[in-house]
Amino acid sequence: MLSESLPRRALAEGLGSALLAATVVGSGLMEQRLAGGNDAIALLANTGATVAVLYTLIMLLGPVSGAHFNPAVSVIEALRGRLLWRDACVYAALQILGCCLGAILAHLMFELPAWELSTHHRSGPSQWLAEAIATFGLLLAVIGHRRAEDAPGMVACWIGAAYWFTASTSFANPAITIARSLTNSFSGIRPIDAPPFIVAQLTGALAAWAIARALFPAIRSAS
Repeated sequence: MLSESLPRRALAEGLGSALLAATVVGSGLMEQRLAGGNDAIALLANTGATVAVLYTLIMLLGPVSGAHFNPAVSVIEALRGRLLWRDACVYAALQILGCCLGAILAHLMFELPAWELSTHHRSGPSQWLAEAIATFGLLLAVIGHRRAEDAPGMVACWIGAAYWFTASTSFANPAITIARSLTNSFSGIRPIDAPPFIVAQLTGALAAWAIARALFPAIRSAS
């Protein structure tokens, strides 16, 4: 359990989530302006920005709140007994609010309407499977890392890789998924497509928790 007070931890989760979403959406908007329609270049730039900000935010805010920035992570940490369910609910609310504010902030930086409902189609079994796998790997890294100092690099590297090997480009985060429905940019997702993504993400997270208990007995006994 973290020793910081809940208000301080909640502030860290909200701030980190906002900056993460601003980076994901903002880099998507910048790519649209600079990539000239080259989706490979756009995805490469989006990946680099996301990996860099994830590593930085986890290093910066991890000692305060654990640096979840993701309701799926908070749910699993509650299941492991490392976070009170009350605190997990507060974390999730601040993560969703923070991510939505981050998307709005990105739009304002690029002189766009504060929010626009996305028309970017992301649906179908292959997309849902991709989201389950992306979140599975993320949670396996979160649960299975041996030293606290390993977590930032492992999480950032997994997300960077999953941007490229998953069909969905690895949202792996219900809060980010909701926020990305508010941007009609390269990084967006139609609001109607968001709920199945979230179900797939939570399914992948629960699968990672189950597998981790079998793979890492020391972690299981400490949970």
